[in-house]
Amino acid sequence: METTEKSEFKQSLSLFDSTMIVSGSMIGSGVFIVSALMSRQLGSTGYLILAWVISAVITLIAALCYGELAGMMPKAGGQYVYLKEAYNPLMGFLYGWTSFMVIQTGTIAALGVAFAKFTSVFFPALSTTNIIINLGFLHISAAQILAIVIIIIITLINMRGIELGKLIQGIFTSTKLLALGVLIIAGIILSMNGHFISDNFHNMWNAVPTVTMDNTPSNGLPIKGFAIVMVMGVAMVGSLFSSDAWNNITFISSEVKNPGRNIPLSLLLGTMIVGILYILANLTYLAILPMHGAKDGVDVIHQGIAFAKDDRVGTAAVSVMLGNVAAYIMAALIMVSTFGCNNGIILSGARLYYAMAKDNLFFKPALKLNRKGVPSKSLIFQCAWACLLCLTGSYSSLLDYIIIASLLFYIFTIYGIFILRKKQPDAERPYKVFAYPVLPILYIILAAGISVDLLFNDSKDTLPGLAIILLGIPFYFIMKKTLAVKSS
Repeated sequence: METTEKSEFKQSLSLFDSTMIVSGSMIGSGVFIVSALMSRQLGSTGYLILAWVISAVITLIAALCYGELAGMMPKAGGQYVYLKEAYNPLMGFLYGWTSFMVIQTGTIAALGVAFAKFTSVFFPALSTTNIIINLGFLHISAAQILAIVIIIIITLINMRGIELGKLIQGIFTSTKLLALGVLIIAGIILSMNGHFISDNFHNMWNAVPTVTMDNTPSNGLPIKGFAIVMVMGVAMVGSLFSSDAWNNITFISSEVKNPGRNIPLSLLLGTMIVGILYILANLTYLAILPMHGAKDGVDVIHQGIAFAKDDRVGTAAVSVMLGNVAAYIMAALIMVSTFGCNNGIILSGARLYYAMAKDNLFFKPALKLNRKGVPSKSLIFQCAWACLLCLTGSYSSLLDYIIIASLLFYIFTIYGIFILRKKQPDAERPYKVFAYPVLPILYIILAAGISVDLLFNDSKDTLPGLAIILLGIPFYFIMKKTLAVKSS
């Protein structure tokens, strides 16, 4: 008799565990860095905060919509399953393909290298500039090697079972949420003695972006009218990327207790917590640092948020509070943050490839569970590709392509709610999306608008992202034919 999915996976994740996976997978290093670039692009405190608010709202709406699908189909694979059921196996495969090639593994590689970069604050020999292997066509740094080691360690941890994986996730996510909260509170207290709140918000809607010519930054022309909308769309790549990976909990749905209640609730709680913390973190930056500054400023105050050294806004803010030890404190916080983020993504992503293997759309060994009840071969495949991306250094380019791919699949998935309500009207839905059909339509309009904006204004990064998705079409037919023959 064929084993059912319930007997394959053990439902061991509580609401707390699920919420830690949602929020922990979202918080990496982005919130401590991307505001510098966004400040240069937008040149306005008002629009900077608005970009983070819109990103938080968009993410929350998407999470509410996914709650209905997750409650309806609490199966391993999550978003892959939703797309397959709403459309067809090809659409599901294209999402799984893009996740394996770019979204999941590219993020894992980038987080691994980010962990290594901040480790080098304590151990300079582990920096990206310390080249260990030089083959002419390939340069491998100490940071890349450490990134690979970290990815392998996290993978091995998760091969030991879901209990250990969720314990690590709970500890690291709780730690970084607490640390981020302390940073915000300390910044608010410190700001009471400063003047940057009034300075930064005096002409908060006056948008003067920074333009760079001959490697020299200067103030550009003020942005007004519809141009603001266009620039906002491009600038929000940073805030949206920092808010991504919230959907990872859906990959592991079959291991959540009472999934019809706990998955929608964890999506709501996790995205709301992170969204609020991100907005407060940026308000904290603006409370203790000037937004505008100079590239050659003599200290963090004169450099401001826009020209924080290496875009490390979080480090600059903490240095105002704590002085020279800031670099070490923020490095430790980001190490904790990236490690916990990578644990959540590695833990969850393997279940996606497991689900694809069940449909003969991924390598068959990925279907096997080890004695601890986890898809160990799927974890190994994911680990191997992420490590290869670390070696090639291509992860940084791939990350530029993630947002357009993620947005498009989010749009298709949320439109799938309308399709499934017609195709499967009698299916059990423990939770139905709030304010249907207004919220799903609102998300589709907002995400589609941002996608079109990126296609026109950032085509060098978005077109390759589309190309990766489309490249999956021939691979779908190759995999389907090859693996179907092998299984027969």
